[in-house]
Amino acid sequence: MTVVKNFLWNMGYQVFVLILPIITIPYVSRVLGPTGIGINAYTNSIVQYFILFGSLGLTMYGNRETAYQRDNPQKISNLFWELSFLKITTTSIAVVIYIVFIILSGEYAFFYLLQGLLLIASAIDVSWFFQGLEEFKITVVRNTFVKVVSLILIFTLVRSANDLWIYILILSGSQLIGNLTLFSYLPRYVHKPVWNKINLFKHARPTMVMFVPQIATQIYLQLNKTMLGAFVGVRAAGFYDNADKIVKIVLAIVTATGTVLLPHVAHSFAKGDRKAISSSLNSSMHFILVIAFPMTTGLIAIAPVFTDVFFGAKFQPVSVLLMIESLIIILVGISNAIGTQYLLPTNQMRPFTVSVVLGAVTNIILNIPMIFLWGAIGAMSATVIAEATVSAFQLIFVKKQLSLKKAFTETWKYLTAATIMGIYIYTYNSFIPIGNIAKVISSVLLGIIIYSIVLLLLRPRELLGMIMRLRQKQKK
Repeated sequence: MTVVKNFLWNMGYQVFVLILPIITIPYVSRVLGPTGIGINAYTNSIVQYFILFGSLGLTMYGNRETAYQRDNPQKISNLFWELSFLKITTTSIAVVIYIVFIILSGEYAFFYLLQGLLLIASAIDVSWFFQGLEEFKITVVRNTFVKVVSLILIFTLVRSANDLWIYILILSGSQLIGNLTLFSYLPRYVHKPVWNKINLFKHARPTMVMFVPQIATQIYLQLNKTMLGAFVGVRAAGFYDNADKIVKIVLAIVTATGTVLLPHVAHSFAKGDRKAISSSLNSSMHFILVIAFPMTTGLIAIAPVFTDVFFGAKFQPVSVLLMIESLIIILVGISNAIGTQYLLPTNQMRPFTVSVVLGAVTNIILNIPMIFLWGAIGAMSATVIAEATVSAFQLIFVKKQLSLKKAFTETWKYLTAATIMGIYIYTYNSFIPIGNIAKVISSVLLGIIIYSIVLLLLRPRELLGMIMRLRQKQKK
């Protein structure tokens, strides 16, 4: 039941995260315009490299190691202090380098300085510790509070394009304050450090091992915006960023199981329970696919109308980018299940690292010609191909370890139901003469109904069996 409760907490938060940008992004896009959104996207992509360097691989490593050792209070307390001191040390080095970069950069220096608060926030972020303990309620409540405060401040203080600095300050400052709030919960789990038992260096190698795939991942998450801003212009980076935000919001729901199941599977692996690992992965894959397919086809179907309603006429290029990037909802869903929920918690870092490095290399190779030829569309297409490469490699690697046939046995049913739904919604949007806002709302409602009906007619046995098992556990 712990996994179910954690999933519900995490899913509830992801739904909240889904709703919040629906409120803020249309307002901010219209107030700041493509240039303001582009400057924020570009400068933020730069600071993320320094955050990555400062964090090394400590977030995922800390999550996993906490899950391994959570049954031993003394070990878990030592682990917390060792990783916290290590992270503060590495982030301090990153801050010094970042300050030098700001001095040398010239353009956008003030915005870089404001984005730098995210670097400090990263240094004191201990959410990895609570996730490893499977205390998701704590992090969810904290994140919700921070985002509500940010929402109020954005609508109160951001009034024109000249308020871009205020917008960046709100986003970065709220993250810093939010991370500070977690410290009040630490005394329940962490004792004062025993200095003669603290050993930072034993974590250096394993964190570096996890650092490599994070570098690779960050390359094809941030490099597109960096290259677009540098070679095409910040407006193109803004178009890319807005499309990416919407897809990432949807993707957060699809991959919600990953955050919950990583520590759970890691704990099962530490106990040698292979059956529990396999069962968790199969259930997760079915859940991911059953929502990933309709979200992909649904987003493709409503992209033109949605862009006009959500961002405004100035952001019309975003619609094509949305249609292209929506494909990664399925691809990342699969790689999240295989990579985050299986390879990482079972300590198979080498194949996980190879997969994301392969994706990053693919992205870099394709980015250069495709961005120069097609701009943001080229960058987005390169991203999709890179994600497909990651998923394909991981599937090929684990096919001898896992029964993938069971995990994908009813995929055709999810695809069929989603395709029928997508075609219907696209036709509906093309020919029904009603307002765009009404089209978006009615399309979502109709899509849910159509997909559910077709899926029930196809009767996916694995999914229905999983639902029945969850009900039985709840009754117990």
